[in-house]
Amino acid sequence: MRTISRYHRPATLNEAVDLLARDGVTSIVVGGGTVVNATEDTSETEVVDVQVVCADAIEEVDDRVIIGAMTRLQNLVDHPVVPPLLRELAHREGPNTLRNAATVGGTVASGDPDSELLAGLLVHEATVDIEHRAGSNGVSLGALLSDPGALQGGIITSISVALGGTTASARTGRTPADVPIVAAVGRVTGEGMRLALTGVALTPIVVTYDSLDSLKPPADFRGTSDYRRTLARTLVTRVLDQLGGAA
Repeated sequence: MRTISRYHRPATLNEAVDLLARDGVTSIVVGGGTVVNATEDTSETEVVDVQVVCADAIEEVDDRVIIGAMTRLQNLVDHPVVPPLLRELAHREGPNTLRNAATVGGTVASGDPDSELLAGLLVHEATVDIEHRAGSNGVSLGALLSDPGALQGGIITSISVALGGTTASARTGRTPADVPIVAAVGRVTGEGMRLALTGVALTPIVVTYDSLDSLKPPADFRGTSDYRRTLARTLVTRVLDQLGGAA
């Protein structure tokens, strides 16, 4: 657990960004607090609490849903305009106590390789709005996960996801309640198929069926790299079967 040297609760987004931009000061953003409390990092840092300055609203705009970064995972589960797949995967992120504290912005920022919600966001073409001192910009979730440095000095303010499509998911864990060793998620629209996997890279990733044999998953006590690669192909096949066999 980190050593918290100072706690800041800025009143505006500009103030929060300025706190992160200070030279010689290590600062982290906190929303729900579940990540900073769970980390094994013991370094000293200052906390910038963004509960006041980031929205927790969920709004349907045209063919997308805009999700405020401070939206709790349980609110994602309960909200009727959120795509059904994302509601289901948000429910799998953890027990009720965690879902009522953890935020969507924090989940995105953490890039947890086992997060089924992140995989679901990937197939729903998620984009992430980030506020920096120089202004705001939007980036695809896939690009942010592959380059987390894009978040350096910035604050996630919202996540946008595409509506529509037919979806499916499959997972394998040590127990039904455990985080998955590997999970596969798929979505089909008129524009084609999107597939994403957890447990095969440093973060959830978008894949194609033809790329599965080239995966090089990290190994741990739950499974070797070869085992995870085999699981990935098996689970993707199950997802494709649910989606009518489209590859």
